[in-house]
Amino acid sequence: MCGFAGFVNTKPFSDAEHVLEQMGRAIEHRGPDGAGTWYDHSLSVGLSHRRLSIIDLSEYGAQPMASASGRFVVAFNGEIYNFRQLRKEMEAQGAQFRGHSDTEVMLAAFEAWGVEPALQRLSGMFAFVLVDKRFRKLYLARDRMGEKPLYYGWQGESLLFGSELRALRQHPDWQGAIDTSVLPALLRHNVIPAPRTIHQGICKLPPASYVCLDLDHPQSGQLPETKRYWKLESCFEERSGFTLESAADELERLLKQSISDQMVSDVPLGAFLSGGIDSSTVVGIMQSMASQPVRTFSIGFREEGFNEAEHAAAVAKHLGTDHTELYVTEQEARDLVPNIPVIYDEPFADSSQIPTFLVSQMTRKHVTVALSGDGGDELFCGYTRYPGMLNAWNSRSSAAGRLKRIAASLPPGLSARLIRALVHSQRHRSVEAIQYQLCRIRSIAEASDLSEFYRRSVSLWPDPAIALKVAGDYGYGLNSALAGGVPDNTLKTLMWRDLNWYLPDDILTKVDRAAMACSLETRIPMLAPEIVSFALGLPDTLNLQGGVGKQVLRSVLYRYVPRNLIDRPKQGFAVPVAAWLRGALREWAEELLAEHRLAQQAYWHTGMVRWMWKEHLSGREDYSFELWGILMFQAWLNEYQRG
Repeated sequence: MCGFAGFVNTKPFSDAEHVLEQMGRAIEHRGPDGAGTWYDHSLSVGLSHRRLSIIDLSEYGAQPMASASGRFVVAFNGEIYNFRQLRKEMEAQGAQFRGHSDTEVMLAAFEAWGVEPALQRLSGMFAFVLVDKRFRKLYLARDRMGEKPLYYGWQGESLLFGSELRALRQHPDWQGAIDTSVLPALLRHNVIPAPRTIHQGICKLPPASYVCLDLDHPQSGQLPETKRYWKLESCFEERSGFTLESAADELERLLKQSISDQMVSDVPLGAFLSGGIDSSTVVGIMQSMASQPVRTFSIGFREEGFNEAEHAAAVAKHLGTDHTELYVTEQEARDLVPNIPVIYDEPFADSSQIPTFLVSQMTRKHVTVALSGDGGDELFCGYTRYPGMLNAWNSRSSAAGRLKRIAASLPPGLSARLIRALVHSQRHRSVEAIQYQLCRIRSIAEASDLSEFYRRSVSLWPDPAIALKVAGDYGYGLNSALAGGVPDNTLKTLMWRDLNWYLPDDILTKVDRAAMACSLETRIPMLAPEIVSFALGLPDTLNLQGGVGKQVLRSVLYRYVPRNLIDRPKQGFAVPVAAWLRGALREWAEELLAEHRLAQQAYWHTGMVRWMWKEHLSGREDYSFELWGILMFQAWLNEYQRG
């Protein structure tokens, strides 16, 4: 696991080495064990690399690395888990290797098979820049599921690229204008979905994609075409003939292979353990294959309803792991929050970013690599919202559904007052709060298909224009066209949507930035290509029974952990932000949401934001999710403008 950055210049450039060093220094946290740069004057291409030594700690693993013939030069972030199999195959064909790093094997694969064919055979998490000196091409590529980040774009006369935005900002051509058109998406989802970023002209490369730039004819401001080397929708072809037991057998086999591949490390290794289904399955299989107790790590909160640490401790005790836990206080959260804009580099507002960073920080004190259980919900129909969402869509023509649409269609002030007068449970709420809720109902009721129904249902703000003065919308994983091969109006529709935006843009981004800020490598066994293909090909009815998902994954887990330690309502990695905003974080939030600041910035409808903040402070409403996105933008903007 590492970090890289670099540039292509279309004009003479005399200070390349210094700029490359500066770009690398900006992401030193991603690779504190070594640094390297490479610049080719004839191509006007520069690469900078920071190394976190995991496999082959010798100089033979250092980057940027050239292929055996010298044709290719690569700067690479991630791990190739099947590198041993690929190496063995190429050695049988006469290839020779100096060291035993996966980077060297990847370069040999490019020479042996070509770039796209090699990409199709790589199993791992990665982002890389590759220079083909013979044909004068530059490639940028990203792994299938989007575990590793890659930013790129033109700024002035230079194409900049790297693992994090902070590296790109070190280049003298950096302009960094804020793209206000992405703010509606930020308010809806608390993230900025790919391919856009907070900066004009800078993109995130989508998962399973690559671009190829002709270095002889680079056109400033024009990005090369994005190409896909693998299609997620190809995994949705349904496989018949499985029973629950036979599906669990096959899944267990695949998990054992993936976990075995991902336990290869020349440095200490452990795992995150929440006590939930996904992480408990990973740790259970890890421990069954280990010769000594696996190091496991969990985090908890003292507040009622937010503590999973006790469940993790019970699972750890049963499995016999070497377990470490940390309980987080309000003050610790308060101390961390001002650093979040630095850690996440652009506005990012999934509040579980706080415990994710803290558990990563604790874990890094003991190990350098940690396995994670992420991906299980998206692959095995684990989110409780899935069956509820599909039922709500299918029942929209029911009496209750029609009544909601009628209520939502009335003039907002009238309908809000009627509801407040007639419905006893609503009498404590303000008319404005009821109007806001009706806006949500109206937005969802107007959806024309299941995908749009889902997008509006999971949007934190029903209409971002309520709070924002700027408008904008763009294509991303929740509003793009449904791919051919994905069944429409089914649970598979929702799973495909989440795999195309929520997993890469939220979950994987959160884990990567938090862990790498601590120089910790995280690995996710469930996202191995074979497991993704197997899981998405299973019939819905096999995974979802009686409204409860993950039945196949549960069946594997019960072979390692008793049901009574696992079967409980899904909790997620939640944090008590609502209470913290009224307590330890109140002063920090008040400063960011000050009326004069909001008015001066001209991004927000000041009255709406201030009303929502006051309603939340009063305790009458919980608007922590809506406010957190605004607060994270405000905190990021403050940090960006300062430096």
